[in-house]
Amino acid sequence: MTGHRRKGARNRYRSQMSVPTGGHRVFAALYDRVLDPVERRVLGPRRAALVGDLTGRVLDVGAGTGANLPYYRDADEVIALEPDPAMRRRLRDRAGSCAAPLTVSGAGADALPAADGSVDAVVFTLVLCTVPDPARALAEAHRVLRPGGRLVAIEHVVGHGRPATWRRRLAPLWERMAAGCRLDRDTEAAVTAAGFVPGTVERFPATPSWGPIGAMVQLTATRA
Repeated sequence: MTGHRRKGARNRYRSQMSVPTGGHRVFAALYDRVLDPVERRVLGPRRAALVGDLTGRVLDVGAGTGANLPYYRDADEVIALEPDPAMRRRLRDRAGSCAAPLTVSGAGADALPAADGSVDAVVFTLVLCTVPDPARALAEAHRVLRPGGRLVAIEHVVGHGRPATWRRRLAPLWERMAAGCRLDRDTEAAVTAAGFVPGTVERFPATPSWGPIGAMVQLTATRA
């Protein structure tokens, strides 16, 4: 393993604070505590499988409190974007857990801070449920990815059948309670509509502790 990939070693950490105030402070304070059991049993291993083999320049969109950072084993550079100041403070605290050189930015998903075709991989984990315009976020991901670049994601989705019906009904209330999170997103369809070539798709249930969040998807896609 090269020197810049050793855990915490020579970590080039910079902060680009494009959103200086505000943020969901209570949500950020509770986020890791609430998710910890699910991270240990379910999401942690999935994050490791999703991002562990990504190489080159990686854009982690909506990086939250930095749950993906320990799993970037092979990346040459990670750019972690988090527009919420409260979440971003926690993300900065985890900077040392990333083996790759890391840049933290306050940019949002609707205007990714990268030139056209300049990124090798874009990561969305529990983000497309929350961004105001997922189609625009995916269009931006498509723009910055090089041809053959990878989009990888873990998201909760609306699902199918009767559960999908009541998730749609609950969506407006849940959005107000959970910092903008929506229960009624169809991420698989949105990725295809954005022009990506579908890759692997794995659907799995969330744990009962997640309440109305029941349907999950882990997917990969490629920019043609």
